[in-house]
Amino acid sequence: MTNIPLSHYTWVILLLLGLSQIAWASSDRAREQRLAEQIVDAILDGEPITLGTKPHDFLGIYTTAAAARGSVLILHGRGIHPDWPDLISPLRVDLVEHGWNTLSIQLPVLPKSATYNDYVPIFPEVIPRIEAALAYLRQHASGPIVIAAHSCGTHMLQHWIHQRGRAATAQFAGYIGIGMGATDYRQPMQEPFVLAKIPTPMLDIYAELDYPAVHRTAAERLRLIRQAGHPLSQQQVVPQAAHEFREHSAALTHQIASWLNHTFPPNQP
Repeated sequence: MTNIPLSHYTWVILLLLGLSQIAWASSDRAREQRLAEQIVDAILDGEPITLGTKPHDFLGIYTTAAAARGSVLILHGRGIHPDWPDLISPLRVDLVEHGWNTLSIQLPVLPKSATYNDYVPIFPEVIPRIEAALAYLRQHASGPIVIAAHSCGTHMLQHWIHQRGRAATAQFAGYIGIGMGATDYRQPMQEPFVLAKIPTPMLDIYAELDYPAVHRTAAERLRLIRQAGHPLSQQQVVPQAAHEFREHSAALTHQIASWLNHTFPPNQP
């Protein structure tokens, strides 16, 4: 058998294919720490807080509203942070102006090259984070707690509900899923939508120019929301926006705030 030498380009391709198969057993705590160091000193609205216990503690940003009628726990998308300027920071700050406390928390992150499939194995890490954040809100605020999650944050929230069931859904009064169903090319969702198991009112909101996977699964999400049966649940589209809502965060916040006002009226005890 003749040995055929591999070219330089062949070695590069093989190396890239090997790297694409890397599975991370846990999140990148060093990158998470760098993200925290970059944003904490730049926070203008709200107070950075530390949640959880060492060595698994994590950053949260808590912002209070005058005469707040409830709180919104905000879960960001893949690989970013709780003050992400395109969507998360405007949402957490502007909802305060509509009478809602907000708590935006740091979710587990991986290196920038990581895809949806890479994140699935670390979904269990989010469970204690969500539960610590909800416990903080119950201790420091009154009124209903609503969870708002974007993109991969919705997958992480769903994993929590899949694992905890009614013990999870009993801890919040409403759910806002932003850009649900987003994955990478040829990477189908590894866990099914859990919407039919959520008894609270839900808002499924996505962008007119959102990812194909988000649009492709919209009918299925609506069917499951209707199956859950809450009369105040809705599905809405933000015109002209894309998945990251750059330059359209105000429109997104306006639609979310309107739904919150309708679902949890200001004069509701």
